[in-house]
Amino acid sequence: MATGDGPRPLDGWPRSARAGIRCVFTDIDDTLTLDGRLPAVAYAAMERLARAGIAVVPVTGRPAGWCDHIARMWPVEGVVGENGAFWFRYDPDRRRLVRRFLESEEVRRRNRRRLEELGRRILAEVPGCALASDQHYRESDLAIDWCEDVPPLDEAAVARILALFREAGCTAKVSSIHVNGWFGDYDKLAMTRLFAREALGFELDAERSRCCFVGDSPNDEPMFRFFSPSVGVANLARFADRMRDLPDFLTARPGGEGFAELAEALLAARA
Repeated sequence: MATGDGPRPLDGWPRSARAGIRCVFTDIDDTLTLDGRLPAVAYAAMERLARAGIAVVPVTGRPAGWCDHIARMWPVEGVVGENGAFWFRYDPDRRRLVRRFLESEEVRRRNRRRLEELGRRILAEVPGCALASDQHYRESDLAIDWCEDVPPLDEAAVARILALFREAGCTAKVSSIHVNGWFGDYDKLAMTRLFAREALGFELDAERSRCCFVGDSPNDEPMFRFFSPSVGVANLARFADRMRDLPDFLTARPGGEGFAELAEALLAARA
């Protein structure tokens, strides 16, 4: 977590510390993506890291349906999805997808009914918002679109969406495109710890200096607070005045181009 005057340029990260990184945990939207798409440089950067023995693990608010595809098809060790509701990992030896949910199917089904009711209320009370286009593929949370496929809402509208989630007893977080809410007190960090233990075979707290996290928005704050080193891509600057916990370093370029910049810095340190 950054101290003092905030994040430093990426070239301020000592080479010896970069050379020891074994795992990169990364947000997806506006961190791996750029202008809503996954650029070739970001995908190639994930492949290069994997070939160098550096695990890449997306940690995202995106839905189970997307995470099934990501775990199977991307050059990643696994994925933590829906802001910490589960982790998925493809086992190439057994040729099967391993899926680890925090809550049982019965609990998820009951919570989905409650979230459907809450979603109708939010849509009625906050003009201009919409259900996220990926809501049909979600298992555990409700995603309200405030700027992905709708004209961007102002801060007051986003604050009202957050308030409605919290009034209903939900945990709620703002990402660069959605407001996500769910019943339960889990978050990205809690499930990332579980993934490290169960899928990667190490205790995250003990190996924290050998892992880093890269993100771009307020819902990444628990990760920025925990990880040191942590990295923000350049477009994080638009949220910086709303955040208490900032990353240690900031890339010069935005989104997936910034992720590729980080990958190059890690690989160069091993050269």
